[in-house]
Amino acid sequence: MSLFSLKRVLLIVGVLLLASCALKPISPEFTFIRNESGKVDLGKLGNGKILIYNGADVFHKMDKTGRLNVWINNKALGQIKPSEYVIVNLENRKHLFTALHIDLVKMKSNHEVLVGNETKIIKIKPSVTSNKLTVTNILPNNFDKFKYVESK
Repeated sequence: MSLFSLKRVLLIVGVLLLASCALKPISPEFTFIRNESGKVDLGKLGNGKILIYNGADVFHKMDKTGRLNVWINNKALGQIKPSEYVIVNLENRKHLFTALHIDLVKMKSNHEVLVGNETKIIKIKPSVTSNKLTVTNILPNNFDKFKYVESK
């Protein structure tokens, strides 16, 4: 077998391994707030109405490791793929967010979030070593390219 053929075989095996490690989606236990218009009005968020989005970077999008399974207070929110978002109602209090993604190994993290009247937008994103969660209250620059996750 030539060196070129061996490289080709190794590349195909590597791609198959990465694809087979895909994170299996979890069924949501939350009722999502419908967003039929496709537009998000910041003035209508807050007071418990929270937009949660996956802010995965380009590297996690390329190798398909950007999918996040998310739980809030041990209740499944579901899977949010890169550049997707959901809108849910949460009570004004502390909530425990758990995020899981696979990047060769399972990376799970817990984040305590205090939801108040002014909490509007939460960004969750996979990182090289874990997951990051930030209450941003700001939509990302390219939000027009984001898709709403339909409740399954």
